[in-house]
Amino acid sequence: MHTSAALEFDDIQSGVLSPRPTPYAATYLVFRVDDRAHGRELMRRASAVATPATDSVSALGETWVSVAVTFHGLEALGVPRASLSTFAWEFRQGMAARAEALGDVGESGPEHWEAPLGTSDVHVVFAALAPDATRLEAALDRARPAYDRLTGVTAIWRQDCYALPTGTEHFGYRDGVSHPAVEGSGIAGSNQLEVPLKAGEFVLGYQDEIGGVQTPQPEVLGRNGSYAAFRKLHQRVAAFRRYLRDNATGPEDEELLAAKIMGRWRSGAPLALSPQHDDPDLGADPHRRNTFLYGRDDPAGFITPCGCHIRRANPRDAAVAGEARLHRMIRRGAVYGPPLPEGALEDDGADRGLMFAFIGAHLGRQFEFVQSEWMNDGVFFGGGSSRDPVTGSHDGATGFTVPRRPLRRRLSPLPRFVVTRGGEYCFLPGLKALRWLGDLQD
Repeated sequence: MHTSAALEFDDIQSGVLSPRPTPYAATYLVFRVDDRAHGRELMRRASAVATPATDSVSALGETWVSVAVTFHGLEALGVPRASLSTFAWEFRQGMAARAEALGDVGESGPEHWEAPLGTSDVHVVFAALAPDATRLEAALDRARPAYDRLTGVTAIWRQDCYALPTGTEHFGYRDGVSHPAVEGSGIAGSNQLEVPLKAGEFVLGYQDEIGGVQTPQPEVLGRNGSYAAFRKLHQRVAAFRRYLRDNATGPEDEELLAAKIMGRWRSGAPLALSPQHDDPDLGADPHRRNTFLYGRDDPAGFITPCGCHIRRANPRDAAVAGEARLHRMIRRGAVYGPPLPEGALEDDGADRGLMFAFIGAHLGRQFEFVQSEWMNDGVFFGGGSSRDPVTGSHDGATGFTVPRRPLRRRLSPLPRFVVTRGGEYCFLPGLKALRWLGDLQD
């Protein structure tokens, strides 16, 4: 078994390790496979369309197509039972079945999801990404022969996304600031104080942080693959703006509150490095804006509240229950829907939000753990049952507390700002695995 072998970039899909360009446009396409032979032909063609990680510096530059398959999709392609049983059990169950653990309850529950997300009809997901709409169209044109004229494969859902030129998401914060360094990937992490993580945390078939190697079988199918969680998250922008305004003493305080809730100023500058005011130069500097720790300088969260969004998502070296390194993940976000006009405090009825993608080799201890233990609970840092102020599944009963001396500041109960509209657990096969799926025989 190769454990710490060099990464086989020519077999790993580019979307697994490459950070996204800014700005960019993206499209998600979902397919249902009604005819097994056509589904396998789709996989064969997809192996020629999916971009390998070696291509991230090619003439196509920052344009790539990723191909992912759900558990129902592997079944529809006729992958043998013995092989299916070697995949992660969370993946086999699917995201909709894991709703309770993920906090997808109430209005975020699967019964309210956008059809066909969360159903057994979602089999194959194509994600295309490019620096602009023109190049995105070209990428989709290149991918089209893969599914065109395959009558047994039906496109059933599409979501167009983009990055705002400001690099922010709809709540107004700079997005995509933090990503881990993966050992052997050659892609620098965003925090120069973080030791690179073992490749097996993100790519199947390599050694992970605890010395294990996860590889669904047969090896040709599992190796160089990864798991992905896609989520469509609707953002209530007007409600978020009103909450800030109602809890603040004025415009300046509003920005401070926004920073205390997120852990960063809107520019991307972290409170850890700029506690008193926003610093747009720092926010724009990829080498500095994420290079900080909490443990030594801010154990109690007086600068960066322990319960704020970024500290929950990645507590770094802070003293928390458990080993933070085992719960790191690669996350990618893309906005969808039109921005709410600047300053508007009433909702205009448009659907807007974030297409969120998690990538990692361990759905359970990475994505699900962070969702259930860190985002929707506060026990790990001594915060009781408090939830993430931005993405938590709030019931309007708990507020947010900003630690400060001599008295902490308590904000009014939080409504739910983010509603899950659907999602899927997927497997991102290596390119050889796509060919293997294409060559399956009954």
